[in-house]
Amino acid sequence: MTMFFDSEIDRIFKKMSGSFFDTDNIFEEFKGDSNSSPLFYGCTMTVGPDGKPSVQEYGNVKPNRLSVSDTKEAIVDTIVDEKEKVVKLIAEMPGVEKTDVKILVDKNIVDISAEHSEKKYHTKVPLKHKVDENSAKATYKNGILQLVFKLVVEKQTGKKVEVE
Repeated sequence: MTMFFDSEIDRIFKKMSGSFFDTDNIFEEFKGDSNSSPLFYGCTMTVGPDGKPSVQEYGNVKPNRLSVSDTKEAIVDTIVDEKEKVVKLIAEMPGVEKTDVKILVDKNIVDISAEHSEKKYHTKVPLKHKVDENSAKATYKNGILQLVFKLVVEKQTGKKVEVE
């Protein structure tokens, strides 16, 4: 019984470790190319106020696709401050200047791009809260872009009914 168990564990381990070693072959063609930028892929998961998880992908390589882009996707965190009644977007874009950053807000989607010599960034961030587009204030310092919007507070409609 022990021999069967040991051989079964060995078989499972070899199958699992084989998939790890096969990934080296995928990136073999990029090893000799000194002009290519680092390859990265990741995702962030947050839980919204409604309790539903939201997953955002980032990187210059997507799963099942080996297309590499010169343009990197900026890593963006969204912070909703209910106390201050603002939504903050914080984007990491090192290597560019303040004058290189372009921001376009259209229908609750923020399009952020920047280009400086060989550094290129582009990302689109959907806003899950209603914001006042005209209230946007942006600052850029040490590779960090901070964009702040005022939340639109919806007034309750209807008539209050007193209980007798």
